[in-house]
Amino acid sequence: MDAMDISEPAENAREILLDAILDNATAERVVMSNGRFFGPGRLAVRRGLIYPKASKRMVQMAQIFETDQIELFMGLRNPATFLPEAYRRSSKEGLADFMGGVDPRAVRWSDTLLRIREAVPKISITVWCNEDAPLIWPEILREMGGMDHCDAVEGEYDLLSEIMAPEGMTRFLAYLEKHPTMTEIQKRRVMVAFLDKFAIEEAIEEELDMPGWTEELVAEMTQTYDEDVFAIERIPGVQLISP
Repeated sequence: MDAMDISEPAENAREILLDAILDNATAERVVMSNGRFFGPGRLAVRRGLIYPKASKRMVQMAQIFETDQIELFMGLRNPATFLPEAYRRSSKEGLADFMGGVDPRAVRWSDTLLRIREAVPKISITVWCNEDAPLIWPEILREMGGMDHCDAVEGEYDLLSEIMAPEGMTRFLAYLEKHPTMTEIQKRRVMVAFLDKFAIEEAIEEELDMPGWTEELVAEMTQTYDEDVFAIERIPGVQLISP
C-alpha cells in the first residue's frame, strides 16, 4: 500500500498477497489485523483528525480486493485518553504543534468514519468502544470471524482477565459453569457485578499527562465522546457493538 502511493498495483497483487497470507491453504474468510494499518502511531492525529490516512488506505484496500467483500472492524477510544497516547508517540515539539490549533473537544471519531464511508461506501464498518471491549470481546470475535452468535470462541474472557483479579476470574468462571444457559446480556451483567468487587484498579484507571489539561476539560471531552458514539451508531453502513 505504501508502494501504491506512487504507482498502481500489479494486476496479480491480490493473488500474491493471498498466497503469502494463506500459505497454500484455502479460506472463505480471511481476518487481517494490523495496529499500524492507518499509519504509524506518530501520525495518528493531524489537525484534530484521527487517522487522516484511513480513507485512502481503505480505497487502496478496495482496489486490491475489488472482487471480494471487505469489512472493516475498528475499536474507538475516548479522545481524552487517545490524544495523550498519540502525542507521546508523535514527533511534534509541543502540544500546540500536535493539535494544529484544533480544540481537543472538537476531535471526533465520527469525522474519520464519515470520510471512510464517503470514500468506500460499499464497505461495511463495525466499531466498538475500547472501554467496553472486556465485556463484549466474545461478540467482537464472532463478528470478525463471521460466526453464529451461539458459537463458542477461544479466549473470549482474555480481556476480562486483564482487569479482574485472579480470585474474581476463578469465581466468575465457576459461576458460569453453574449457570450454563445465561444469555450474552446476562453474562455481561454478571461481569459487571464481579468487576465491581474484583477489578484491578491500576488496570482500569488511566493517568492523563497532557500539558495544560484540566479535569473539567477531560470531563467535557468524555461527554463529547459519548455524544459522538451516539451519532456514530446512526451512520448508515456502520454497526456499533455495545454492552
